[in-house]
Amino acid sequence: MSQKPVFIRSASRCRLTAVIAVLGALLVSACDSGSDAVKAVPPLPVKVIEAQQQDVQLFLEMVGTTLGTQDVPIRARVEGFLESVDFVEGSFVKKGDLLYVIDDEPFLAKVAEAESQLAASQTNLAKAEADLSRIRPLAEIKAVSEQDLDAAVASDSAARAGVKASEASLDLAKINLSYTRIIAPIDGLIGITKARPGEFVGRDPNPVVLNTLSDIDPIRVRFSISEKEYLLLARTYMSEAGGATADPRTRSASEESVENRVADLELILADGSVHPFLGRTIASSQSIDVSTGTYSVEAAFPNPRRVLLPGQFARVRARYQKLEDVVVVPKQTLSELQGMFSVYVVNENNTVVKRTVELGPYFDDSVVIEGGLAAGETIIIEGLQKVRGGSVVSPTPLSAPSDPQTKSEAGATD
Repeated sequence: MSQKPVFIRSASRCRLTAVIAVLGALLVSACDSGSDAVKAVPPLPVKVIEAQQQDVQLFLEMVGTTLGTQDVPIRARVEGFLESVDFVEGSFVKKGDLLYVIDDEPFLAKVAEAESQLAASQTNLAKAEADLSRIRPLAEIKAVSEQDLDAAVASDSAARAGVKASEASLDLAKINLSYTRIIAPIDGLIGITKARPGEFVGRDPNPVVLNTLSDIDPIRVRFSISEKEYLLLARTYMSEAGGATADPRTRSASEESVENRVADLELILADGSVHPFLGRTIASSQSIDVSTGTYSVEAAFPNPRRVLLPGQFARVRARYQKLEDVVVVPKQTLSELQGMFSVYVVNENNTVVKRTVELGPYFDDSVVIEGGLAAGETIIIEGLQKVRGGSVVSPTPLSAPSDPQTKSEAGATD
């Protein structure tokens, strides 16, 4: 009876030892397989480019709106009922083309009335001249008094003044009559009419401005720049023209206004396309607007195809500085942390090195690197989220895709 428990405990120990041995074998196998898995992880695939060294032209971009070279409001200068609209809305018209006709009956009556008044004045003048011609000889022989002669002279002068007044009234009536036929004052594009035949025009609240006629070749663009941008452009273009060293007492008028004559401007339209013709500034404010701190400028761009219309949104781009032999990288290669920028450099061992860089000006989709990176170094452009400093990667050069639209625009410009 006393040996049975000892046998049971010995059997239990044997089973426990066997279980521990099996678990140990499984654990060692799992560790070995994990080590093999870690060793089998391939390098991370990334896309890389080389930091380029090149010349960079810097630009300022200003937002503006387009205007016609001349935007002439077509006004009803006399009151009356509109009889006809004699043009195609939204078309180009020539100077002297008939645009509108206003009912001319009241003005014809005014002309007839003025003509009758002129005829009466001319009759009075004829009578006064006849009376004076009879009285003057009699006054010389003292047959009539000096008073009678003075009265005849006064009547003659009054009759002549009456004729002039009647002639002026007739001229005014004819001018008002001419205003019933509204003609185009310039060549240009005319818009949608604000009044239709049968409407009374020429008096508020009825239409006074019937339409607008715009000369759109060249097209103007009005934009505003800050005081800092004005100084930057003024100094740049005055320096190019030699104005910075010229004697102010001997500078010509064109040199004095060189800061207002910035040339080779580019026009970027609302869809991102670039207008194929360069422009230049033609007008500007005489001072900085103290309420906004801006300086207003107008530039002219050739518009021979008449694609640009007044009222369009546009951006004007002006060159101001050229940097030579600077290191340039795409903006998407940058990583930012608390205001510090860095790039991931791939060394000759395909190991990633995080490099803090000092940024210069931005332009297009690139940025100038002023410190921390040398030209020719390989940097990661795709796969930045997957790598860290010290990571081993499998770099593949990023091929630059061709842009058919850019090529076609370049060909059209050439």
